[in-house]
Amino acid sequence: MRLRIVTPLSVIVDEDGVLGLRAEDASGSFGVLPRHADFLTSLAISVVSWQRSDASRRYCAVRRGVLTVTGGRDIAIATREAVVGDDLATLDQTVLARFRADLDIERTEHVESTRLQLNAIRQMMRRLRPDGHGATGAPV
Repeated sequence: MRLRIVTPLSVIVDEDGVLGLRAEDASGSFGVLPRHADFLTSLAISVVSWQRSDASRRYCAVRRGVLTVTGGRDIAIATREAVVGDDLATLDQTVLARFRADLDIERTEHVESTRLQLNAIRQMMRRLRPDGHGATGAPV
């Protein structure tokens, strides 16, 4: 099989001769072998692993993404960020911890952004009242 892992900025992995792949989505861990049915799934923050034709294993930490299998032999992963390595322990401890911390920061920023948007909408609604008065009853 052929495996391609891409980010918005580069091709991280472009490898032929992949014998099998393991990844993780919201439902859990799954595997892909040659002649797999066409498949599309959203990946969690996790480590994707694959076995090469020379019996070695490779690993890639992905920061979410989309995995597709087409024609039973082409696997493509599009992700925001990916780090390839030969040592699973290092990827699991350092890279995934950083990806998870970044995700927590993004969630906090999203909450703050939503609060600002709601505040702006409240201000506009106060100004657009047909009676021309704000929440205090005084003219605006």
